[in-house]
Amino acid sequence: MSDRYDCSDPEQRAAGLKAAVDAVRRGELVVLPTDTVYGIGAEAFTPAAVTGLLIAKRRGRDMPPPVLVGTVRAATALIEDLSDAGKDFIDEFWPGGLTLVCRARSTLSWDLGETRGTVAVRMPLHPVALDLLKETGPLAVSSANVSGMPAATTADEAEDQLGGSVAVYLDAGPATGGVPSTIVDLTGLVPRLLRAGAIPVGRLNEVAAVATSTQPPAGATAEPAGADETAADTAAFGTPETQTEISDAAPMPPDPGPGG
Repeated sequence: MSDRYDCSDPEQRAAGLKAAVDAVRRGELVVLPTDTVYGIGAEAFTPAAVTGLLIAKRRGRDMPPPVLVGTVRAATALIEDLSDAGKDFIDEFWPGGLTLVCRARSTLSWDLGETRGTVAVRMPLHPVALDLLKETGPLAVSSANVSGMPAATTADEAEDQLGGSVAVYLDAGPATGGVPSTIVDLTGLVPRLLRAGAIPVGRLNEVAAVATSTQPPAGATAEPAGADETAADTAAFGTPETQTEISDAAPMPPDPGPGG
């Protein structure tokens, strides 16, 4: 049986966060609000929990979920050799609507699916999500809906689709986002735009030059390594599945969810 908490009430919010942390540590699933849509989350380092997330969404391993983090330190612990551009993007746009597709550290003991050695990572700009993530550490998170159905923008919509497959629902009212995250691939020699979204390309270019096609920005000496647009799109979590689905796990294409 699922438990649900109204996060507009301070006592229920505190109780809900504790229940969600406990559920994650038991390998169970939780639904959490983000700055885009509601997400379904699982302990990123527990393969059985990630498998449970994919089963709840009726999705295969070819669409791995993105990873949401509550701190920059948590993100950098997942990433192999974060570039200067990546550091600058994080400084400027996190927490917020930017998903970064990076090479995952080879020493990580996890299994998000067919990620091809990459991870799509984002820090959401939502107080309940951040409070939860700071307690649990990185979570594999995808949009809180069954694949092929609209992404949930309320806890009611998430519960209608996911039901008892989720242990804890954190209800923070209607999602106020609606615009998916911008996704940038950092696995090549220069940053490459995989999906336009909440952060305009012009703002990105004020921080670091971003290639918007297969050609690098002016002055670059080499083309960026290609990112499988399938995983990359699945990586951006935060867009309704009726739109481009991006899973925050990268050079893969994106999975539309809170990560995006």
